[in-house]
Amino acid sequence: MIPLSLTVNGKKVSLEVEARTLLVDLIRSHLRLTGTHIGCDTSQCGACVVHLNGRSVKSCSVLAVACDGDEITTIEALAGLNGELHPMQQAFADCHGLQCGYCTPGMVMTAISIAKEREHLDPSELREELHGNLCRCTGYQNIVKAIVAGAEAMKQG
Repeated sequence: MIPLSLTVNGKKVSLEVEARTLLVDLIRSHLRLTGTHIGCDTSQCGACVVHLNGRSVKSCSVLAVACDGDEITTIEALAGLNGELHPMQQAFADCHGLQCGYCTPGMVMTAISIAKEREHLDPSELREELHGNLCRCTGYQNIVKAIVAGAEAMKQG
């Protein structure tokens, strides 16, 4: 077992994990934050995206021990203290950017990163940016609309 200290959703966490523990397993099994989903186990679907030190990463491709001292943000940290949704979450709801919802946490986390990195969001470029996040239910049209709307709301807020 390897000792590990990190900050998850603003809270300091210290625990011991096996060297082979993936970040997604640490988040889901050890910390019981189940909003981060496991979709493929091959780093292709994006359902497990979290922010690691402010950058989007697929948590199924990162060893937990590599995150010692780092800051992790999961989908659970986005809503406000009174339960109000993050602007990107609200945009996904308003624009019907989800169907079954399984991919939604990873999509939202990726969308927030895209919105922070880009001044202007072109829908055709967004589709390319989302190449690492798979949705098996939708045609991405409403997801793209949601990201554009969410990015605009983030700028205003």
